[in-house]
Amino acid sequence: MPLPISAEAPPLSRSSLFSRPLPPCDRPRTLSMEYEWKPDEQGLQQILQLLKESQSPDTTTQRAVQQKLEQLNQFPDFNNYLIFVLTKLKSEDEPTRSLSGLILKNNVKAHFQNFPNGVTDFIKSECLNNIGDSSPLIRATVGILITTIASKGELQNWPELLPKLCGLLDSEDYNTCEGAFGALQKICEDSAEILDSDVLERPLNVMIPKFLQFFKHSSPKIRSHAVACVNQFIIGRTQALMLHIDSFIENLFALATDEEPEVRKNVCRALVMLLEVRMDRLLPHMHNIVEYMLLRTQDPDENVALEACEFWLTLAEQPICKEVLCRHLAKLIPVLVNGMKYSEIDIILLKGDVEEDEAVPDSEQDIRPRFHRSRTVAQPHEEDGIEEDDDDDDELDDDENISDWNIRKCSAAALDVLANVFRDELLPHILPLLKELLFHPEWVIKESGILVLGAIAEGCMQGMIPYLPELIPHLIQCLSDKKALVRSITCWTLSRYAHWVVSQPPDDYLKPLMTELLKRILDSNKRVQEAACSAFATLEEEACTELVPYLAYILDTLVFAFSKYQHKNLLILYDAIGTLADSVGHHLNKPEYIQMLMPPLIQKWNVLKDEDKDLFPLLECLSSVATALQSGFLPYCEPVYQRCVNLVQKTLQQSMLHNAQPEQYESPDKDFMIVALDLLSGLAEGLGGSIEQLVARSNILTLMYQCMQDNMPEVRQSSFALLGDLTKACFQHVKSCIADFMPILGTNLNPELISVCNNATWAIGEISIQMGIEMQPYIPLVLHQLVEIINRPNAPKTLLENTAITIGRLGYVCPQEVAPMLQQFIRPWCTSLRNIRDNEEKDSAFRGICTMISVNPGGVVQDFIFFCDAVASWINPKEDLREMFYKILHGFKNQVGDENWRRFSDQFPLPLKERLAAYYGV
Repeated sequence: MPLPISAEAPPLSRSSLFSRPLPPCDRPRTLSMEYEWKPDEQGLQQILQLLKESQSPDTTTQRAVQQKLEQLNQFPDFNNYLIFVLTKLKSEDEPTRSLSGLILKNNVKAHFQNFPNGVTDFIKSECLNNIGDSSPLIRATVGILITTIASKGELQNWPELLPKLCGLLDSEDYNTCEGAFGALQKICEDSAEILDSDVLERPLNVMIPKFLQFFKHSSPKIRSHAVACVNQFIIGRTQALMLHIDSFIENLFALATDEEPEVRKNVCRALVMLLEVRMDRLLPHMHNIVEYMLLRTQDPDENVALEACEFWLTLAEQPICKEVLCRHLAKLIPVLVNGMKYSEIDIILLKGDVEEDEAVPDSEQDIRPRFHRSRTVAQPHEEDGIEEDDDDDDELDDDENISDWNIRKCSAAALDVLANVFRDELLPHILPLLKELLFHPEWVIKESGILVLGAIAEGCMQGMIPYLPELIPHLIQCLSDKKALVRSITCWTLSRYAHWVVSQPPDDYLKPLMTELLKRILDSNKRVQEAACSAFATLEEEACTELVPYLAYILDTLVFAFSKYQHKNLLILYDAIGTLADSVGHHLNKPEYIQMLMPPLIQKWNVLKDEDKDLFPLLECLSSVATALQSGFLPYCEPVYQRCVNLVQKTLQQSMLHNAQPEQYESPDKDFMIVALDLLSGLAEGLGGSIEQLVARSNILTLMYQCMQDNMPEVRQSSFALLGDLTKACFQHVKSCIADFMPILGTNLNPELISVCNNATWAIGEISIQMGIEMQPYIPLVLHQLVEIINRPNAPKTLLENTAITIGRLGYVCPQEVAPMLQQFIRPWCTSLRNIRDNEEKDSAFRGICTMISVNPGGVVQDFIFFCDAVASWINPKEDLREMFYKILHGFKNQVGDENWRRFSDQFPLPLKERLAAYYGV
């Protein structure tokens, strides 16, 4: 028996909430029958009381209300009461009636399939009869209820709905027409796909021409609904709309200067989408559209301006952008630059007048959820020594707390993409403006100039170089501006020019920039601390070992920040420390540095509970630190190792319980396990053989075997990285499991999941080096997939490189098994490995290819020029490897004879020819 609704109420019977049950469903259902349902007065009062209580701000009351609502859902006619309050109880205040409708909407979402037929029919007829309620709030609520019922698959079971709503559009009564249009707009938003399918016999063929008629309606609200309805069908290129596309565009142009902002906003939105979908139809009018969008981007209504500003972002992605916009840049650039100023409301929302807030604790909603990126194994490259990261950390994220997307951000993003399209051709329009902005006495204007300078950094870098010797010192000065918002944007802009700063003599810019940024890391304003920490992480990535002379000073600052930072910025500080470790590597392994860095990290590590998500960034940070410190991490490794193993074990146990009894056990957050696996990888990589004892005393291999079969790709990805690292560090413990591991690795060579495939491939290569000839039985499990991957068009570079190395290593240990397939992979193999730096992995792979060529020389003949090119990519091969190259090159030359060799080598590009002659005498 459920609890009574309120303490005084008598217990209720299960069959009906109150005295009068619904008519049984087998009676003939006519409208008059449905209207026989009447609420029980006492029950009605209790529900009204409940609705009033649920508007209370007190959370305890809220929770009690939630519980009562759940109990009431057990009564079949509870939902009749809710629709009754919404549509019939005109004596009640509107917020209460609307709330009743919204609770009903949630019930429809959760339990609609369990509603008795009579209840469903009563609700549907009440909705249609009250869509024209005189209150806009009640009309909107009824519309939400209708679309919720429709989206529960009821468009099929409610065949009269669409014809009825479309018919009501012609009503003389404004409320009815507006209510019906509001409901239709919501249905178009929620059910666009099914409306355009055969399931409903394509109602859009009727609806779209009908909507177009209302573009000229006298009421702005109706015009706005009409455009919004049609807009839902642009991106999907709906046939019914494409048939009327010209009349649609013509009608849009007619509304271009509508006095209603909502209409103008929908017109702009339509044109932005048409840009992607029907550029062919807009092209003849492009000049006028651009002029129009320029005006709208300056619309007094901010929502219209924002919608129009999207136009420039979308246009920049179209191949035709340059041709269309070149004549308009002189007008467009000032408009975008002007949009990049903080508005007064932005400054209020950002507490722009609060200069010092470092002692104010963060509220939990300030802290955005973090997502851990699983470990991916990559090869170092010749050009840069660090794999380029496709993660856009430096996007225009200078003020993420205010309504996520606004004119300022959209204008800055548009300028950024246009700078990438027009490159230095943009500068004549920008430089005069920048001169004025950057030195302006008003801080808001100066701040926008610094944002402009950052936004164009990527696209206009070449053209900006002559001005940087003057601009960078000016920006470094701005880092100590008295306004916090100026200091924070300056951090970001300077990070966008970090690459150039690092390319100059360190005393010129790097040292002064670093000194000032470190001061800003200890700023008294939290926003500045955050911006400085992020900018410093970017500088670390660019400068790498250039920072080594300043390590003591840097660590001093970062460690001091630990005691100063509130919750949110601590998470960013971990990232700055981890990036520092990645950038300077083993240079961090000095007793005095370890003494500074490790105590605060371990102190945080001890305070955090196993279920605290703050562990993610801390574990990531420790993973980088352990890899960098190598043996220096030994004193800390045991408790860290143990906790990681426990995190993996806990998560796996929770996962098994959840799979067995999903109702009883929640599914675990697997990120805990992924981050722990990645830190174990960092430990194995940093400590090498010293991890052997820890592995011997734990069940990590059993756990890893389970992780390798997890249904979540990221878990498998991290477990394969760990397998590879443990194979390198302590193969004696891994060897006994190889027979179990290899089939799993083979089934994960699926290039659709790039990172999983990449790490599995790399692990196979590491295992083969350790196994030697014993790898033989496993070759059939993996070779064909690897050859397929290396021949795959458009596969990512990292995957191709790791695949090439693994094929080479397999050929090194089992040449007889792999060499017969040489011809199928030699060309992509050579092109994949020509750009990676000399290192152990490249060495073993090339030994493999040379051994395979000696077994099957015919396999390389057709693609010998590619082999020559790959050999020439070595800067400094070991002596015996150089000898192998020499033999193959001279063997080939002797076999074809001098004349043929000369003809063959004449095809070589000059640098290749010279290099082979100098190093190998061919």
